[in-house]
Amino acid sequence: MPRGPLVLALLALLALVRPAAAQQGGNPGGGDPGSPALFPETAARLARLEELGWFIHGQATFVLQGHPGFRSPYRAEGSMRPAAQAANTLSTDLVVGRRLWAGAEAVVDLSVTRGYGLSNSTGLAAYPNNEAFRLGSTEPTFFVPRAFFRQTIGLSGDTVEPEEDPLRFTAPLPRERVTITIGKFSTWDIFDRNAYAHDARTQFLNWALVGAGAVDYAADARGWTIGAAAEWENGTWALRAGAFQVARRVNGLFLDPAPTRAFQLLGEVDRFTRFGGRPGAVRLILGLSRTRQSTWGEIDPQDPASFERNPSGYRAKRMAALTFEQEIADELGAFARLSWNDGRTQNWMFTEMDRAISAGLSMKGGRWGRGEDTIGLGGNVGWASEGRRRFLAAGGIGFITGDGALRGGPEYVAEAFYDAAVAPGINLALDVQHAVNPAYNRDRGPITFVALRARAAF
Repeated sequence: MPRGPLVLALLALLALVRPAAAQQGGNPGGGDPGSPALFPETAARLARLEELGWFIHGQATFVLQGHPGFRSPYRAEGSMRPAAQAANTLSTDLVVGRRLWAGAEAVVDLSVTRGYGLSNSTGLAAYPNNEAFRLGSTEPTFFVPRAFFRQTIGLSGDTVEPEEDPLRFTAPLPRERVTITIGKFSTWDIFDRNAYAHDARTQFLNWALVGAGAVDYAADARGWTIGAAAEWENGTWALRAGAFQVARRVNGLFLDPAPTRAFQLLGEVDRFTRFGGRPGAVRLILGLSRTRQSTWGEIDPQDPASFERNPSGYRAKRMAALTFEQEIADELGAFARLSWNDGRTQNWMFTEMDRAISAGLSMKGGRWGRGEDTIGLGGNVGWASEGRRRFLAAGGIGFITGDGALRGGPEYVAEAFYDAAVAPGINLALDVQHAVNPAYNRDRGPITFVALRARAAF
């Protein structure tokens, strides 16, 4: 445990180059090259390096989270432990990009992580820390979460400034363009992006506020997959489509080696809007997964092995989400997500939620003289399908939920955070969450979570 803060401090000393920026999809690194830097000469060298066709970004995020004891007349393997506890996670990334030819880039993300989520990342469908892997570790673990090729094809002569994305060069992009991405990355790098709620390192921590809770996004147990995506956008509309590998086993680390039989297809239509001169967006996401998941009638709640046995081969799951974001005043934005899956089979990779509604507000701190600070307030309501409720009530244990019994109800989670920019490249945040009916169970909780988040980025 003491190694986490020590590693963070060492990385912070290396990372004080330019300030962190709000990011999307848990992206590493990032910053606004026009902002002040603690080390201007180093920032200038990085800018010159980008002119030569290279970029280097990095980040380190440490989260300490805990909760007091709460009411729990019973519990099982999938429960949040009722005794007071605390846990911490550390994630670090070094991202290197190389421009190959006009519009072509190769990007590699080298990551070291350590730590566990509370109760080993079980007990709530809307789990309170998106930085917590379901495969935690007491020692630092190295892996490569991203290694991909990207080709951007310009379809117009005019350009726009890119988003503050640490997975991209900072050069302007064609307003109308086609982008093709192939390799290993996160589906959230491309899909379900939201300006106010999509990055647990700078925004909300809760899983259901980072992405649509009822969409079973393709991923291994650490959150990554292999696939290909194509995007077309012109500043007013965008179309995105992708095909990805899925986990071989429920909540598994290894991807299914038969991509023609096991796969996920995602499609998204974006409409970028302006109301009262203020930017916004509406996104429709449709998904189809085919994995070795079972229907609820094929799983014996009294036989834990049957949850992963998958006797009938591959099954399909259909999913959809509708998402919104809108600036409603200077430095104030709102967001919402509605998501659904057919509920007939197990969820396989993200979390155990079959319907969800989330919404919230995000405000920058210019009104009180802290323009780089962010305050957020959001909430999620999640529902389990009838088949999942029967399974949990009969004593079944899923990969995220399962108390051994169930008095069912919707799961409610509210979250508030204040993220303060304490120095260029250094942010500290206080986060509070309150969960009612954790894991859809009226007999347990409520639970209040408190977290401290420290982040260094360049």
